[in-house]
Amino acid sequence: MAEHTMTLRPIQQTDLPLFRSWLALPHVAKWYTEPEDWLYELEHREDEFRWLHHFIAECDGVPFGFGQFYEYRLSGETWHGTLPLEGAYSIDYLIGETEYLNKGFGKQIVLELIRRIHQQAGATRVLVQPEPENAASCHTLLSAGFRFDAENEVYVLDL
Repeated sequence: MAEHTMTLRPIQQTDLPLFRSWLALPHVAKWYTEPEDWLYELEHREDEFRWLHHFIAECDGVPFGFGQFYEYRLSGETWHGTLPLEGAYSIDYLIGETEYLNKGFGKQIVLELIRRIHQQAGATRVLVQPEPENAASCHTLLSAGFRFDAENEVYVLDL
């Protein structure tokens, strides 16, 4: 298999129709069950949601997926269990284009998001809580170096 260059670039307004189309695909909609909420966040990424860092994943210049990272405490989410909030970040990611599924691109997105979080001052860990039934995402996180914290039911990567 030829080597392909995967890059993440900041999402642009012109990407929103493509992102909307990905959210409607069965393999994405199964896990991203509130598409209007995702679109609202992106439409308000310069103000209300400026603490989120949104990206489009491209392979050889072709958009195929999405990734974001954020400082966990700013989200108001409470699924971290007993893990400390200080320095914690989280990520979300998806592959929209079906021909890019099951080829290692999810792991590439995750590794690039981790690299960017590592550059954030004070970042100490990344927490992720995919649906337990989302075996592909759970496997991707483990292959990217996360460990499953059974007590808190989250995937953790210490930076």
